[in-house]
Amino acid sequence: MSPARFDGTPVQPVVRRLNALRSLSAAAAEALDRALRERMRCADAGHDLVSEGDRPERIRVVLSGWLCRYKTLEDGRRQIVNFVLPGDICDSFVYLLPQLDHSIGTLTPVVYSEIDRTQFEGLVATDRSLAEALWCETLSDISIQREWAVNIGRRIALERVAHLLCEIVERLRPIGLWSGKSCPFPVTQMDMADATGLSVVHLNRTLQELRANGLIVLRDRMLTINDLDALQDTALFNPSYLHYAR
Repeated sequence: MSPARFDGTPVQPVVRRLNALRSLSAAAAEALDRALRERMRCADAGHDLVSEGDRPERIRVVLSGWLCRYKTLEDGRRQIVNFVLPGDICDSFVYLLPQLDHSIGTLTPVVYSEIDRTQFEGLVATDRSLAEALWCETLSDISIQREWAVNIGRRIALERVAHLLCEIVERLRPIGLWSGKSCPFPVTQMDMADATGLSVVHLNRTLQELRANGLIVLRDRMLTINDLDALQDTALFNPSYLHYAR
């Protein structure tokens, strides 16, 4: 991982995502913006920012790029347990734990910011709106994990994949990466299979069914949804678990 050596990297997705959960004061947004710009880093695709068993000593905040949280079994099988998108915080209070119980790997080149414990606790202590937004972000992440458990445990393959696509759209919407019909989608079929608990073959068949029904187009790392309402109906999707202000 190396320091980011360029100006103009957007920190706005972080503020926009937190604002979708709890309105930040102007002072909180400015303080967070300054903190994020102090220690910016970049990483190429295919690298772990943190690995299971590491001691967590700082908070990492994603400014651009896509990552995934994952667990690996002893025989090498991988389960993706969540996608980490621009604006996401990699566990606001993770430094309270003795070690990490999962890994976070990059799916694309990533720009992120690091905040150490002392600075982070100072930010939280000086502005209640920021503290509440960070707790809401943590609770939203927990809610997403519950929904993923339901997705794998109870939804059939078609519902499962459609639900994942709907969730990503709703998570990209607050940070301005959903155009109303299309959004970036740099996720491979292997990644999607590992996230939905399907084989790559089964995942491919399911995507083909969604395409055949005229619901989605996946091309050139872009996702186009022709009828979002119909896709949500297919997925049995209700976005309330994300807890975004609407």
